[in-house]
Amino acid sequence: MADILHSGPDRRSLLRGAALASGAIALGGGFTAMAATSASAETSGTSSAVRAAQPYLYWRGAWNARPPSSPVQVLASAPNYIVVHHTATPNSTDYSLDHALRLSQSIQNYHMDTQGWIDTGQQLTISRGGHVMEGRDRTGEAIQAGQHVVGAHVANYNSSAIGIENEGLYTSASPTQALSDSLVTTMAWLCGAYGLNPQNAIVGHRDFNATACPGDVLYSMLPELRNRVARTMEVYGFSTGERRSVPAEDRPTYPSVPENEPEREFYHGPARGPDDFTR
Repeated sequence: MADILHSGPDRRSLLRGAALASGAIALGGGFTAMAATSASAETSGTSSAVRAAQPYLYWRGAWNARPPSSPVQVLASAPNYIVVHHTATPNSTDYSLDHALRLSQSIQNYHMDTQGWIDTGQQLTISRGGHVMEGRDRTGEAIQAGQHVVGAHVANYNSSAIGIENEGLYTSASPTQALSDSLVTTMAWLCGAYGLNPQNAIVGHRDFNATACPGDVLYSMLPELRNRVARTMEVYGFSTGERRSVPAEDRPTYPSVPENEPEREFYHGPARGPDDFTR
């Protein structure tokens, strides 16, 4: 396990900071700020297909993220799983970017001030308006390099799973089309960047911990979402063949789903356990 710490602002950070003057960095389509120079593209360790598949991502600076209280842990190895969560917050009908950015701030404040973690627990957040935001510090650059920022979102498996918080409560309601579409795009990007097979890699929080997260409705959508991700990956030329073997201790345990879960915002089951080395 390799810890990679910031030693100062690098070229990628400066590019990010300059682009944040407009509030976001367009990471997909015809223009990619991170690919503005061949040097930054090469050092990111990503292929042209991965860069092309990247969603429009709002970096931490866009939502005025607080710095982590201590350096985040970055592993040289890729995660084995993409864990789908719901935020257990009201199903807002405010689909604006401002609302999405405030959501990221609220999650970070809860995780740092109430949970006592060093930063936002999850690596990525998607609002009901379909806006995709960087969560834990250094997530974007780690994905581009095929590395893994260790978060706090799934107990005992944080070193092998990357987490996506999806705004809303999906025990009986469905996510918006905008959220679902962004979730598919984001997971296709992650599977391509990490060489994961979506049929095996995409799981719900309840597959690892005793929780109802991501809600019965969103959880029931996972087979369809996996298929959509696979089709999206084919468009970008990614292989969805056999997934690399996973150690037995890192495979889903499929615990029992509790009948009732505490009803409070941002709580959706165990996020850290005795096997986790970060917070």
